[in-house]
Amino acid sequence: MTSVVTTDSRFELLEGETLLEGLERTNHEVEFQCRAGYCGSCRTHLLAGRVRYLTEPLAYIAKDEILPCCCVPQGPLQIEARLLHMPEQPSLGEEFNIQRSLDFGVGEQK
Repeated sequence: MTSVVTTDSRFELLEGETLLEGLERTNHEVEFQCRAGYCGSCRTHLLAGRVRYLTEPLAYIAKDEILPCCCVPQGPLQIEARLLHMPEQPSLGEEFNIQRSLDFGVGEQK
């Protein structure tokens, strides 16, 4: 397993996993389309470390960029990637007007 440090987090890439798959598994925000290095939509800034491409990317990438969809780290890696922002869920009492008791006539005699 290889250690990957992102803007907000750190995780271990699992055996056989591409960097994109690891980012998805750990709830990081990353765009993607083709998963094969053609489109370049997953383009990410590489801050430290090196990657090996499983297939040679056809999309343009700058010297400090990588395509997570078709690469694996060669040792520890640091990239620019943020965790998905999950809006806070309102507590049940805030979202709904909760009826505190239900009166079904319990205890009433017929």
